[in-house]
Amino acid sequence: MRKGVAAVESFFFLVLAPGTTAVLIPWLLTGWHERVPPPYLALRVAGIALILLGTAVLLEAFARFVGEGRGTPAPVAPTQRLVIGGLYRYVRNPMYLAVAATIVGQALFLGRFELLVYAAAFLGTTFAFVRFYEEPALRERYGAEYEVYRSAVRGWWPRLRPWMPPDGAKSMPSRS
Repeated sequence: MRKGVAAVESFFFLVLAPGTTAVLIPWLLTGWHERVPPPYLALRVAGIALILLGTAVLLEAFARFVGEGRGTPAPVAPTQRLVIGGLYRYVRNPMYLAVAATIVGQALFLGRFELLVYAAAFLGTTFAFVRFYEEPALRERYGAEYEVYRSAVRGWWPRLRPWMPPDGAKSMPSRS
C-alpha cells in the first residue's frame, strides 16, 4: 500500500475508532461537565498530562503504521510489515494504552468516576479483542517474526529498555 493511501485511510480510522472511544463516548457519558465541586488542581493537571501524553502516543503509533508498516491500524487494511519500532519496542499495545490514558485523563480532569469505570471496561474489552482476534491474526500473518517479537515485548506493561530485533531491522516484512 502506498504511504499516501495508508495515511488517508489511517486518518479516517483514527477519527472512527479512537475518536469514538476516546472522544465521543466520554462526551456522551459526561457532556464534558466537571463534577461539583471541581476536582483538586493536582488531579486536573494530571488529567491534562494524561490526555496530552495519550494523544501524542496515539498519533505517533498511527504515523508508525503508515511509515514503517506501510498500512493502517484498521484490520481491513493491515500493514505490509510488522510494526516493531518506536514505542512498539517497549510495549505491544501502545495505541490501546494511549486511548485508555486519554479516558483516565478526562476522568481526572473532570472528576467523573463514570469515566474510570468506562476506562476499565474499555481495557477489558480491548484485552479480549487482542487476545482472541488480534494476536491470532498477527501470528497467522507474520508467523515466526511475530512470535519472536511477542516473546520479547509484553503486551500491556512497558519494558524499561527498548527491545532490539535479532537482526537489527526496524520492521519485519509480511509473509504474504
